[in-house]
Amino acid sequence: MSEILIKDIEQKMINSINHLVDEFSTIRTGRANPSLVDKLNVEYYGTKTPLQQLATISVPDPKLLVIQPFDKTALEEIEKSVLNADIGLNPTNDGEVIRIPIPPLSEERRKELGKVASKSSEDAKVSIRSHRRFGIDEISKLKDENSADEIKRLESKVQELTDKYVNKIDELLLIKQNELLEV
Repeated sequence: MSEILIKDIEQKMINSINHLVDEFSTIRTGRANPSLVDKLNVEYYGTKTPLQQLATISVPDPKLLVIQPFDKTALEEIEKSVLNADIGLNPTNDGEVIRIPIPPLSEERRKELGKVASKSSEDAKVSIRSHRRFGIDEISKLKDENSADEIKRLESKVQELTDKYVNKIDELLLIKQNELLEV
């Protein structure tokens, strides 16, 4: 029972790390990346529809995203969604595809994005710590079934997992910040 609990806590921590990686992929680094527009929803025949279901997103060169809709009637709505997404991108529509040039980042914008990355990593750390708290609470409920030594061992195992994943978050943040500072 206790090993299942530890594995469950570790899986929740891994999910927090995966969520952070997804968050980091949406932070612009001056290079074209389909994840910049992946999470956009487009008004399509009265329904909010994910962009990936309406178009293909490609990166023909490092400074350009191209969105080619399956249905040409969705072109204007896709363009409107990109503009309204407030991600600092200006799409151009030629009647066939939408081209989104990726402008170089200013020093000020790079620092601002670094702060966004720091906030995302701090949120992930809070999530890891809440999983730790949940695990410790669940372990304390097992006091009747296990010895005090076993309880201490389980609590230290949860703390080791917490330390491991908090360090992983710090590594991911450092990588992202270095990526943002690249010119």
